[in-house]
Amino acid sequence: MSDFPPVFAGTRFAVVGLGRNGLPVARALVGMGADVMAWDDDGAARAALNPSPYPLPQGEGGLHGGVPPPLGGGGQGEGIAVRPPNRSDHLDALILSPGIPHRLPSPHPLATLAIEQGWPILSDAELLFRAVRAAGSRARFVGITGTNGKSTTTALLAHILETAGIEVAAGGNLGTAALALPLLSDGGVYVLEMSSYMLERLASLRFDVAAMLNLSPDHLDRHRDMAGYVAAKRAVFARQTAEDLAIVGVDDAPGVLTAAWLRTRDARVLTVSGATRLRMEAPALPGAHNAQNAAAATLMATALGATQADIVRGIAGFPGLPHRQRVVGHVEGIAFIDDSKATNADAAARALGCYERIVWIAGGQAKANGIAPLAPYFPRIARALLIGRDAPMLAATLAAHKVAFDVVGTLDEAVPHALAAAHASNAVVLLSPACASFDQFSGFEARGLRFAALVDGLAREKAA
Repeated sequence: MSDFPPVFAGTRFAVVGLGRNGLPVARALVGMGADVMAWDDDGAARAALNPSPYPLPQGEGGLHGGVPPPLGGGGQGEGIAVRPPNRSDHLDALILSPGIPHRLPSPHPLATLAIEQGWPILSDAELLFRAVRAAGSRARFVGITGTNGKSTTTALLAHILETAGIEVAAGGNLGTAALALPLLSDGGVYVLEMSSYMLERLASLRFDVAAMLNLSPDHLDRHRDMAGYVAAKRAVFARQTAEDLAIVGVDDAPGVLTAAWLRTRDARVLTVSGATRLRMEAPALPGAHNAQNAAAATLMATALGATQADIVRGIAGFPGLPHRQRVVGHVEGIAFIDDSKATNADAAARALGCYERIVWIAGGQAKANGIAPLAPYFPRIARALLIGRDAPMLAATLAAHKVAFDVVGTLDEAVPHALAAAHASNAVVLLSPACASFDQFSGFEARGLRFAALVDGLAREKAA
């Protein structure tokens, strides 16, 4: 692994959104020789760049006119100008952080400007591909997508390849921004988790190996409807040739249809299913859904040169990911399980199917259909404790199915209630919210961390 040479010298990019993705992307582009302007509608996010010698200019012309101030450094990407692009700029591309829409439900004003000006709107994964090829490396690219399981499968594949001694760098929607990954040699492999938001902003990136694990309704506000969502996800297979491998999970109808569609195209196609029993030691991969994830990772690792022995060792040694069915503590013999990453019903179903008797903590910002699709798992629920904005909607569903529940409002209230309910029913306590977290937390990670802290505090209190 090494740093990139100045492969983007003489180019100019605007990076919009300076959070976990955008800020490292802006800095990586500068390191690759580009001139960069960066912007975030949040002044606090802009302040992360303002300690540089290039503070936010005063009196600029804004989005619709005026003469832009010079970019910091003036050449070879020596600095970042903290300002939005305007009509007098020439850009090679606008890099929008994945969460910022450029079409639906309402385009960001800078996305509208880019479309009017003819500037490409790209994902940083696209720029990584261009940078790697411009640097002369023939490293291979793996793209992994799906509604659920893509983070686990990305991390698992990277772990297997590392176990096999294959040079690997993993990131994208998981962890490190794609463009912040190091330059790999010809034998290296980039393993990228690809969200639908990233996939709709590709132009030339071709994945040597691509996987779509599953599809269920999600992010429909960004893609208009399920057909738009499926089309965005299928972009992981775009530009694949007969030399490439396409892997599709076929445990849902969109996957079955996608497999049939792929067989009319060039890439070699393999399918995976959670019904295939995992015949390896895999303590961090419970449930049929993880059997499918492991099957997909096995096929990909094999195609990339890992041996069967490497794969067995890699799966057995995989530590799992935070907030994916991880036991965070025991209180008076009751297991507390953090599955905060389950932000929709399909993800929660995977956890609910793994335990016989459950005290279920759920709620937040519900997705389409709420928790109605989880009805087959309701007999496993000894009691549900509902939190967050849409708790009343979830309560109505549970009441209709005669599931015992309490609306407790917050996670802080839910944890001690859960202990008492679990003792009464000989159950595990499962935080698998089936909802987004942004009504009460900054993200599912913060929700999971708060859960773990509350469990730890409760354990200390009971042990005192």
